[in-house]
Amino acid sequence: MEQTTMRPLIFGEVLFDHFPDGTSVLGGAPFNVAWHLHAFGLKPLMITRIGADELGHKVDGAMQSWGMDCAGLQKDLAHPTGTVEVSFKDGEPSYDIVDKVAYDFIDASQLPRLNDGPWLLYHGSLALRHECSAAALGKLKNAYASSLFVDINLRSPWWRKEHVLDLVNSAGWIKLNGAELTEIYPEVSGDPQRIEMLSRRVTEQIVLTGGERGAIAISTTNRSRVSVSPESALAVTDTVGAGDAFCSVLVAGRLLGWPLHVSMQRAQAFASAIVGIRGATTEDRGFYRRFIRDWGMKV
Repeated sequence: MEQTTMRPLIFGEVLFDHFPDGTSVLGGAPFNVAWHLHAFGLKPLMITRIGADELGHKVDGAMQSWGMDCAGLQKDLAHPTGTVEVSFKDGEPSYDIVDKVAYDFIDASQLPRLNDGPWLLYHGSLALRHECSAAALGKLKNAYASSLFVDINLRSPWWRKEHVLDLVNSAGWIKLNGAELTEIYPEVSGDPQRIEMLSRRVTEQIVLTGGERGAIAISTTNRSRVSVSPESALAVTDTVGAGDAFCSVLVAGRLLGWPLHVSMQRAQAFASAIVGIRGATTEDRGFYRRFIRDWGMKV
């Protein structure tokens, strides 16, 4: 793929993950992707909503300190900034997600005025659990999406199968994990059949992640596959945000015209590094320098 002039337009939740040891880390899948893309010099515009509270002030301050574009950051006087209680079982995170928070009410009438692009629109599924934010995304999709990347994050009870399938219709790329694929098609026996059904809705690539088993990208046009695996001796602090890290590099590769096998290898390397830190993001710019250097990126 040739390098494009597309800019990433990132839509969805920003929140604080609260961990069992009392620490809190700024996150939310779309926010994590935007954070990493900015560190890589790709100038994302994040569309989200925060409360007029202490946590919202921290989000605003973190974005400004990181140098991110805050034109899409809405402020809500009625609803609090999003929070999630994170717990772990057998090393895998689970999430207690607070309902009716600011990112549920992203307002279409407050979206920033954008140029005609082209834009690569990335969004997840959690922030669309309520009609207000879903309507705002619909406006963006209709007006600006030259390319669509959907990151499926199924968090019970905040999803419905028919809603998720509507989201992926005509998407260029989607990313999900094996458990989510099974949840979407529980009536279908075996991943090959599930992938075949999903591929009828996606125009380019399905990326299926599997944690320590690595990931696979499947072309929906010719069924070619690219697989990657993490190093066997991997130091793991927690796995929060690993999928978001993987996704951010796939988006970067799509913007910069990397071959798919290169994007997948780099995505796996970056996700493997993220599991070595607490939470999904870091303010340590040195964390990114090795990747920027090794990948020949201009920041």
